[in-house]
Amino acid sequence: MTTNKKELAVAALQNGTVIDHIPSSMLFKAVKILGIEKLQTHITIGNNLESSKLGTKGIIKVADVLFPEAILNRIALIAPSAKVNIIRDFEVVEKHRVSLPETIVGIVKCNNPKCITNNEPMKTRFEVVDNDDVTIRCHYCGHTVKSSEAIID
Repeated sequence: MTTNKKELAVAALQNGTVIDHIPSSMLFKAVKILGIEKLQTHITIGNNLESSKLGTKGIIKVADVLFPEAILNRIALIAPSAKVNIIRDFEVVEKHRVSLPETIVGIVKCNNPKCITNNEPMKTRFEVVDNDDVTIRCHYCGHTVKSSEAIID
């Protein structure tokens, strides 16, 4: 007996966090922002998956980890359309979109070589100046950058 059913061969998550609707080109920046490469738990990363809204998308599943909202919202810098699902006992118990914080500290490198953050041991600090086009400005030197061109530190 054959079936024409197409299924995604990814194991269900009993407990943890799923971040979905990440643009494929930004998936590994999201991995870096979350710091999941350092976790000692099951992690599933899917990239270039079909998406009716994005064309292709990425997805991250992290077992047994509930990220603080402030950490998840950092992803909005590079993936404003991302959605977060919290899973408990194989059920989605919470679902929400990420939202861009007003200030982004310590995750974006300033592109200005003369910026103090590139010459002194200190965290970068950017303010969001355009939520729609996701543009940020360095607190120290005033240099602006679009999130798509941001260097994740």
